[in-house]
Amino acid sequence: MEVKVSQIEGVKFSVQARSHVVVCDQPVENHGTDTGMTPPEMFLGALASCAAFYAAEYLRTRELSGTGVEVSVSAEKLLHPARLANFHISVQSPVPLTDQQTEAMLRVVHSCLIHNTLLAPPKIRIEVEAPVLQG
Repeated sequence: MEVKVSQIEGVKFSVQARSHVVVCDQPVENHGTDTGMTPPEMFLGALASCAAFYAAEYLRTRELSGTGVEVSVSAEKLLHPARLANFHISVQSPVPLTDQQTEAMLRVVHSCLIHNTLLAPPKIRIEVEAPVLQG
C-alpha cells in the first residue's frame, strides 16, 4: 500500500493512491486556500471511513441494511508533543439493532485496520532525500 503526496503550491498538496487523487490544504488563517481537508482531518476521515466500512459490512452480511451507515470521529489536539488524542467514534446505524446486534457491531468495528494501527503503534522510519550540492 502506498500513497504519494506532491506539493501543488504553498501548503496545498495532491494526495494520490492508485488512480485516486484528493487535495490536502490548510485553512486561510493557516496560510492555505481551504480547498481541502488538513492532514489531521484526513487522518480522522481515514479512521471514520474504516469504521464505517466495518459497520456497513456487518449490516450487509446479516442482510439488515445495504446503505445508510454514518460515522463521526472527533479528537482533541494536544501539545508537547503535538498530536491528536482522546478519540471518540460514533457509529449511527440506519436500522434498529437489538442489544446483541449492537454489541456484535461494536466488536466488528473494533477490527478496523486504522483503529488497530492506533492501538499498536507501528515503527515509523523517516528519511530525507535531496539532490547533491554542486560545488
